[in-house]
Amino acid sequence: MKCSFCKKQIKSGTGKIFVRDDGRIFYFDKHKCEKHIFKLHRKPEKLKWTRDRK
Repeated sequence: MKCSFCKKQIKSGTGKIFVRDDGRIFYFDKHKCEKHIFKLHRKPEKLKWTRDRK
């Protein structure tokens, strides 16, 4: 599976899964990605460290 924010491959047994009330599933490889998408409301396309991952 891949991180929902930076699209980096997540190793089995690591990372975090978040399921919203509407059933949408998010996978995160680190807390940094989770923070950017939920607390800071940033788009991955606008950050340098995520552009090369697509």
